[in-house]
Amino acid sequence: MDARILVIEDEPDLARLAGMYLEREGMTCALAPSAEDALVRLASERFDLVILDINLPGMDGFEFLRRLRRDDRVPVVVVSAREADEDVVLGLGLGADEFIVKPVAPRVLAARVQALLRRLREGSTARRLLRFGDFELDPEACVLTRGGRRVGLSGKEVDILVFLASAGGRPSTPKEIYEKVWGQVYGDLSIVGVYIQRLRRKVEEDPAAPRFLETVYGKGYRFNPGELKRAGPWD
Repeated sequence: MDARILVIEDEPDLARLAGMYLEREGMTCALAPSAEDALVRLASERFDLVILDINLPGMDGFEFLRRLRRDDRVPVVVVSAREADEDVVLGLGLGADEFIVKPVAPRVLAARVQALLRRLREGSTARRLLRFGDFELDPEACVLTRGGRRVGLSGKEVDILVFLASAGGRPSTPKEIYEKVWGQVYGDLSIVGVYIQRLRRKVEEDPAAPRFLETVYGKGYRFNPGELKRAGPWD
């Protein structure tokens, strides 16, 4: 199965053994000895799934999940010796897709990972990717890449980009954006402009002369996918 897996495990022998069995099944593995190292890699690289130990040096696996799920929906399989019901419930509640209790045979772990990836892929056959210029946005995973390299976006930035792209070229007012993205009727609408400027700094060659996130004076903001517009922004 073609997939990129990040294994977060501080015991080198266990990490290498898991990686070896996963690679036997056709997957590509990267190893991170700590949650901090993993967050750095996830900020710049795209992975299809993360295997996470809970008892890590420094930041533990639970805190890693809390931080990861602020902006990222990459599937996570927790593999931990902690088997108390409270730990399992906490891990799943923080956004883990599966919780496997150690010890687990490496070939069984590889089979579980394959099964989860297969279910996710079968369930996302209609998954929509937004492509514009040399960017590709996966809204479900909250991941933007440019030429294969990851561009860091917050959850709100992703929501704004998806909302504008879904408007079919129609400009949206700050009030419309605020109500949809923030889910509130009343608030400081100037925050919308702040987020638009942040997005422009990340996706525009010249934020002062935006190509994708246009200002329509008196109307609001409009997403323009450029040459891809004729085929529609969604694939």
